[in-house]
Amino acid sequence: MGIRSFLSKPVAAIVAKGIRKRAARAPAVQEGVFRYLMHHGRKTVFGGDHHFKDVRTYDEFKNAVSVRDYESLSNYFNRVKNGEPNLLWPGKPIYLSKTSGTTSGVKYIPITRESIPNHIHGARNALLMYINETGKSTFTDKKMIFLSGSPVLEQISGIHTGRLSGIVNHHVPQYLRGNQLPSYATNCIEDWEKKVDAIVDETVHQDMSLISGIPPWVQMYFDKLTQRTGKSVKDIFPDFSLFVYGGVNYEPYRSGIEASIGKRIDSIELYPASEGFIAYQDSQQHEGLLLITDSGIFYEFIPVDEYFNDNRTRLSLRDVQVGVNYAIVLNTNAGLWGYSIGDTVRFTSLHPPRLVVTGRIKHFISAFGEHVIGKEVEEAFLSALRSCGGEATEFTVAPQVAPASGLPYHEWFIEFTRPPQNMAAFAQHLDQAMSAQNIYYKDLIAGHILQPLHISLVARDGFINYMRAQGKLGGQNKLPRLANDRTIANALQPYILKP
Repeated sequence: MGIRSFLSKPVAAIVAKGIRKRAARAPAVQEGVFRYLMHHGRKTVFGGDHHFKDVRTYDEFKNAVSVRDYESLSNYFNRVKNGEPNLLWPGKPIYLSKTSGTTSGVKYIPITRESIPNHIHGARNALLMYINETGKSTFTDKKMIFLSGSPVLEQISGIHTGRLSGIVNHHVPQYLRGNQLPSYATNCIEDWEKKVDAIVDETVHQDMSLISGIPPWVQMYFDKLTQRTGKSVKDIFPDFSLFVYGGVNYEPYRSGIEASIGKRIDSIELYPASEGFIAYQDSQQHEGLLLITDSGIFYEFIPVDEYFNDNRTRLSLRDVQVGVNYAIVLNTNAGLWGYSIGDTVRFTSLHPPRLVVTGRIKHFISAFGEHVIGKEVEEAFLSALRSCGGEATEFTVAPQVAPASGLPYHEWFIEFTRPPQNMAAFAQHLDQAMSAQNIYYKDLIAGHILQPLHISLVARDGFINYMRAQGKLGGQNKLPRLANDRTIANALQPYILKP
C-alpha cells in the first residue's frame, strides 16, 4: 500500500462524517445558503434591479425573481463578458465557462472565486465517500486518466475563458499531478480524434487504475486501445478498477463498455454542469446521487407538468417529494439567479436528499401530447436489450408526424455493436416497454393515433460521424436522447443502413 492509499482512508473518514452530518440536515443547510446568497446579492446590479434589499424570505424571493434561462438573462451575461463588475455577483468572475447553447449559440457561464471550490470538491468528495464505504484506496497509488476538454484558456475582457473541464484541470491537487494522464501537451490537442490517438500512445503501457469521462467518448478510447493491441482493456490495464463518469446515463452504455473492459468494475456517477457541481454518487449501495447542499447553490424545483405554466409551482428542498419529476433551478455564488439549467430530476430519497437525472426539459417528444422524457426511453431500451439480447453503442428518438403512409410513429435510430437475433421481437418488446413507461403513449397506440414505433439502424460509427459533422465530437458534447422535431433525424439519414 502506497502513501496516498494509506493516508486517503483517515482523510475519507473525516470528510465522510462531515458530509453525512450536513446531509442529515440538508433543508436547514439550504436555508443558510439562501441567506448567504441574498447578503451578497444585495451588492449587485441584479440585486438592485430586483429589489433584493426588500427580500427576506424565499416566498418574497420568488415574487422578486422569475425563473429564466440563459437567453432570458443574456443582457446580464453579455455585460459580464464585457468586463463590467458587480453585475450578478460582487466583483468580476475569475473564469467564464464556455459551453454550447440550445438557441443562443455559445454560452459563457461565470465562475467566481467563491464558486470555484464547488466545481473542484464535488469529484474529490465522491472519491473519498467511495473509499470510506468500500475501503478500496489502492487506485490512488496508480495512474488516473481524465478524458476532458483542452485546458488552454483564452482571455475575454481580462477573464480566463474555456471549457469547464479544462478550467477544472488547472485546479487538480498537486499530490495527484504525478498520477494524472494525459500530459498537458496532449490534453491541449483540440482535434478530438487526434487527441484520443495521442492519449492511447501515452497510456497503453501505463498502469491505469481510474478512468474518467463521458461514456461514449470513453468507449471511443477503449475501441482505439483494442484496435492498437488486440486485447481487452482488462488485459491492457490489469489494475483498472474504477470508472468515474458523468454527463449522460451510464446504463445504455454499460454493456458495451463492460464488454470492452472484459469485466464488471465499480463506477461512480457525477452530476457536474458549467453552472455548478450539483450531485455525486455517495454510495455503491443506494440508488441516486447525493445533492450537494452546502456549496453555494440554493436549489429550486418545479414539477415538470407545470414547467410551461404561467403560474408554476416553485419549491425549495424542504417541500419536494420522492418520485416526482422536477425541473431544477439554481441560485448560486457565481451569480445565477432563478436560473433554469434545463435538466429534470427525480428524488429517490429525502434523508439524505438523493436524486437521479431523468432528462432535459427541452428534450422530449410530445407531438401528440405524450410528453415522453429521456428516462422513459432509456428504461424501455434497457428492458428490450435485457429481454431480447444485443448490445448498442448509441440511440436517439424522434417523431415522424407525416409518414408516407399509415399513422404517425416514433422513430428510433439505433447503432448496434451486436444486434438482437430477432429484430421484430426487439421492436415489439421496446414498444410494449414504452407503453409501460408512459401511459399517454400507451393510450395513443391503443386509440390508433400512433402506430407502434419504427427502428432505423445506424451504421457502425454513424453517430460518431454525425457528431463530427456537427462539430461536436468529443469533450463534453452529448447526443440528445430525444427531439420533438426531425432536425437530428434528417441529419442522420446519410448514416442509416438501407433495408
